[in-house]
Amino acid sequence: MELGISTFVETTPDVVTGKTMSHAERLREVVEEIVLADQVGLDVYGVGEHHRPDFAASSPAVVMAAAASLTGRIRLTSAVMILSSADPVRVYQDFATLDGLSNGRAEIMVGRGSFVESFPLFGCDLQDYESLFDEKLDLLMKLQQSERVTWEGRHRPAIHNLGIYPRPVQNPLPVWIASAGSPESAVRSGTLGLPFALAMIGPVRPLDFASQVKLYKEAAAAAGHDHAKLPVAAHAHGFVAESTPKAIEQFFPSTFARTNVRAVEKNLPPYTRADYDAAVRPEGALFVGDPRTVADKIIQLRKEVGITRFLLHVPHGTMAHAEVMESIRLLGTEVAPLVREEIARWEEKQ
Repeated sequence: MELGISTFVETTPDVVTGKTMSHAERLREVVEEIVLADQVGLDVYGVGEHHRPDFAASSPAVVMAAAASLTGRIRLTSAVMILSSADPVRVYQDFATLDGLSNGRAEIMVGRGSFVESFPLFGCDLQDYESLFDEKLDLLMKLQQSERVTWEGRHRPAIHNLGIYPRPVQNPLPVWIASAGSPESAVRSGTLGLPFALAMIGPVRPLDFASQVKLYKEAAAAAGHDHAKLPVAAHAHGFVAESTPKAIEQFFPSTFARTNVRAVEKNLPPYTRADYDAAVRPEGALFVGDPRTVADKIIQLRKEVGITRFLLHVPHGTMAHAEVMESIRLLGTEVAPLVREEIARWEEKQ
């Protein structure tokens, strides 16, 4: 059972002062967070790609490369790369470079992206949303499998027996598919035999994702893959503090502000305190509380949904750096041991 952190490197206005920190300052904070996550024994840190003013990480591989030489064991992954609007060759080269700098700790997590700013930025047509992802995933898989590649598609110039460099330390370089819960993504991932990550965000019940994992494993088995060896990850917003009331109150202001920005953008109903209070309950989508509360929620997710990796997305919106660092510390030193010990006992009985 792996535990870690994910971030979009938010640079939203501070809910108290109204000020917005620079992208440069937030990027430096994230490097400190990755280093701390490594020090407290977390397994993985993920950085998501965005191309808008309220997020600073347009290049996850570069952010993580800054932390690679400062860390020793934590795995470094995108969370996610918007593959549809990217060049798979460049994505592979960037993460192969990160893999070398980190001595074999890089991973690529790809998705279609719920944010679409990258499509016009890189000259991609949103009308091709589905076909772009399918085609570019096919090329990325070819790059993963062979040093020299011959490939032809519709959206990108063909490649004729060309070498792709640098070569990664890991062979193959791990590639994950991430999804917000579409059955099609579960089946695609299973059929390809790729690790699968679920974004448990919004007004959802995390335990309901068991059906997606079931679809994924059935598709993997039907394609001849050993689904028992395929990892499944979950990503959810959350926050850990010394007490559950403290965690709930610290995490609310930025979550309320950030979620309502998205509600306006997507023409959704306003987010309320009642919505938040429902989400922090045991069955809700926010993993907020003291170490025991958060651990119990992760343990239940492992037992009932079947995940083998959990990424706590913190912060959601802009929070004080000290608060974020303390949440990471508690996740590594208190939550992770509780989860690992309980899951080890549970697995012995299976």
